[in-house]
Amino acid sequence: MNFFFTPPNYLHKIHLCAKQCISCRERQSNSGSDAVVIGGGSLGCQTVYHLAKMGMTNVVLLERDRLTAGTTWHTAGLLWQLRPSDVEVELLAHTRNVISKDLEEETGLHTGWIQNGGLFIASNKQRLDEYKRLMSLGKVYGIESYVLSPAETKDLYPLMNVDDLYGTLYVPKDGTMDPAGTCTTLTRAASARGAMVIENCPVTGIQVRTDDLGVKRVKAVETAHGTIETPCVVNCAGVWATKLGEMAGVKVPLIAMHHAYVVTERIEGIQNMPNVRDHDASVYLRLQGDALSVGGYEQNPIFWDEVSDKFAFSLFDLDWDVFMQHIEGAINRVPVLEQTGIKSTVCGPESFTADHKPLMGEAPEVRGFFLGCGFNSAGMMLGGGCGRELAHWIIRGRPEKDMYGYDIRRFHNSLTDNARWIRERSHESYAKNYSVVFPFDEPLASRNMRKDPFHQVLTEQGCVFQERHGWERPGWFNKDGPAPVKDYDYYGAYETKKNVNYKYNELLGKEYTFDFPPHHDVIKSECLSCRHGVAVFDMSYFGKFYLTGPDAKKAADWLFTADVNKKPGSTVYTCMLNKRGGAEADLTVSRLEPGTANLPLAPESNGDAYYLAIGGGVAEHNWNHIRTVLQDQGFHCHLTDFSEDMGMISIQGPKSRAVLQEVLDTDLSNEAFPFSTHKVVNAAGHQVRAMRLSFVGELGWELHIPKDSCLPVYNAVMAAGAKHGIINSGYRAIDSLSIEKGYRHWHADLRPDDTPLEAGLAFTCKLKGSIPFQGRDMLEKQKKEGLKRKIVCFTIDEKVPMFGLEAIFRNGVPVGHLRRSDYGFFIDKTIGYGYIRNPDGGVVSADFIKTGEFTLERMGVTYKAKAHIRSPFDPENNRVKGIYA
Repeated sequence: MNFFFTPPNYLHKIHLCAKQCISCRERQSNSGSDAVVIGGGSLGCQTVYHLAKMGMTNVVLLERDRLTAGTTWHTAGLLWQLRPSDVEVELLAHTRNVISKDLEEETGLHTGWIQNGGLFIASNKQRLDEYKRLMSLGKVYGIESYVLSPAETKDLYPLMNVDDLYGTLYVPKDGTMDPAGTCTTLTRAASARGAMVIENCPVTGIQVRTDDLGVKRVKAVETAHGTIETPCVVNCAGVWATKLGEMAGVKVPLIAMHHAYVVTERIEGIQNMPNVRDHDASVYLRLQGDALSVGGYEQNPIFWDEVSDKFAFSLFDLDWDVFMQHIEGAINRVPVLEQTGIKSTVCGPESFTADHKPLMGEAPEVRGFFLGCGFNSAGMMLGGGCGRELAHWIIRGRPEKDMYGYDIRRFHNSLTDNARWIRERSHESYAKNYSVVFPFDEPLASRNMRKDPFHQVLTEQGCVFQERHGWERPGWFNKDGPAPVKDYDYYGAYETKKNVNYKYNELLGKEYTFDFPPHHDVIKSECLSCRHGVAVFDMSYFGKFYLTGPDAKKAADWLFTADVNKKPGSTVYTCMLNKRGGAEADLTVSRLEPGTANLPLAPESNGDAYYLAIGGGVAEHNWNHIRTVLQDQGFHCHLTDFSEDMGMISIQGPKSRAVLQEVLDTDLSNEAFPFSTHKVVNAAGHQVRAMRLSFVGELGWELHIPKDSCLPVYNAVMAAGAKHGIINSGYRAIDSLSIEKGYRHWHADLRPDDTPLEAGLAFTCKLKGSIPFQGRDMLEKQKKEGLKRKIVCFTIDEKVPMFGLEAIFRNGVPVGHLRRSDYGFFIDKTIGYGYIRNPDGGVVSADFIKTGEFTLERMGVTYKAKAHIRSPFDPENNRVKGIYA
């Protein structure tokens, strides 16, 4: 049953009817609107505000009912400043600035912001360790926070039970937002700049056209009151975003669930108390005047499968059987609640996604169709930051920050309309929302969606798999036998039989630590076997694309920072950039001989042809980046995807040549097969493409193998390697080996907000020649002005693990944080890479690095660190050349 609340009567109203507004807009602009934002909730209002503020004033916001009518009106409105992500900390900071300062200065109106602080509860050491990690990161951003003892917590919050507390984290400048007041003020500020906000105007259709290159583009938005011509639609429709996407042929992978809280009667002594998050009890307590709102995340949420278009300012009946667990947790934390009545219940729909992150960016299916939805109950606190990034995306083509974690292109296209994947993964993400964020956690839901030809044989050998992009890729190899991934059991909810004797889940549980995991020595063995002998890595999940066609050379010159137009048989490591010079990808590009097709190893080509090998976890992002650039530049090319048609193994280590010389029918000497070259050869009677490359800093080759030939070739390699002690190794070892060598991982220590010059990858850029490439002008400008930020390698002597986000101090002043960290087993030290700035705003020179005294702060403890200008491991690159002392 649904029941209806009367909407707040002070919401911003448009005094023209929708038909008059649309007609007026068409008369004002012969070309319609530059953008139409659909949905008048937090994201829609923030997006139209930021578009107008950035100068796009010919923009319309359409709301089918009245502002906030969908889910925003009933949101709790909490804002916490600290998250285990540097980008999210920055997004939240912008929201806070907009709500607490900017809007009031612009409009003279108060948004309803209340700064009452936030208190995170820790009932065990691991939880407090997580909070200490947040505290250390917060110091980089100037966010005030304090770890409190139970007694100090009691002094701050006298009504709290602290008997079972390990400690708390107090953030004084957290607070609470008012949804209605915020959206009202946002739309008034946008309207003052020329934007139009139209309520009571449901969208009935979206027109899509196909251009001369066959590209689908947004043409117009249809409503019951008229049609608005526009090249840009922004889907901020929340729970209803999937239906809106269907109007344009766009997949929007989110699901609706009931999400609830209750409001208590008056509580004496609760006034001015901070908001509370008790993650271990999966409950939050929000100050609401002289009462509390109590809510949380349960393991058995109710799905809303029949989403209704008529649902406005509406609620569901609260299911007390589901919700009661939150009441019990709240009473344990604030015992006075047991004698306090419930004034009202609020159970409304919210949209949730597969990884509990929003869906943003331009949809792969239709150019000009942008997503700003799926905010997992965080639309208010992320709205300001995400609204600004969406505005940058729309106006300038890309966001300012690294938004890959929110970009719709982070999901492979085979998953985004898979109902099982959306439901299972969204459920697990919801159920684990308050779980500790450990560095090496993996999902249990919707596994085994994409498996390579080696999956079964590696499972039998004890492979503990990771999930990336739907693929199962090897993580590490368990010495105690197979640990297969089972079907998802919904954690026993919905009368699903819970998995028992689940070895894979047990091994994951042992990873739940901020110390070295129990199998640290297993990963050490995999790493050192590679460094001293030979190891084989299954890298089949890599994206494998061919770029061909009449404009292939022009496209390659423009797309890639490096000169990839060397002679056929060459392989080049390169970046791809956005217009601001930020790295959208790093990859290898191999130039092919023209000739007839030999698929999947070679495409048909009578001209220039290139084989692109790309990290599998970001393959969809890379595919769409390339396709978008080809479309924008008008290049006539063919981009084809053979990722599923080939497997790939990498054989690395000092003994790799000896092993492969028995398997391949070609001379593997330095003279005959130099580094960064490739050729099609025979391996145990099967054709493969062999590339002499390394992601770990050793002598080695990759074998790109047609899928039907994968197992025979793998078996031949293992047989030849037996006398050399060859072992299987996984991506946990690759992570360690690659950071030890100083190789970048995209989306870790190389992101769209980093340039190759800042990332120490100037060698990948053809700046000495005259060939233009995307982003070149920005790199030349940066090179001329000097680098204001730069990546630096750090090592520490203490045997403690670091994982990224640790604060970097130079002479006691915070200058950055680690982006990526791991243990280097060959040099026997913890290694971290992070970007540092000069606090004075000046250039980060080699002298600035050499003369500083650096420390790293890990969970509130500082460690003396050594800064390295070059990688501490094999800085002369001898080992990849096959030169071993």
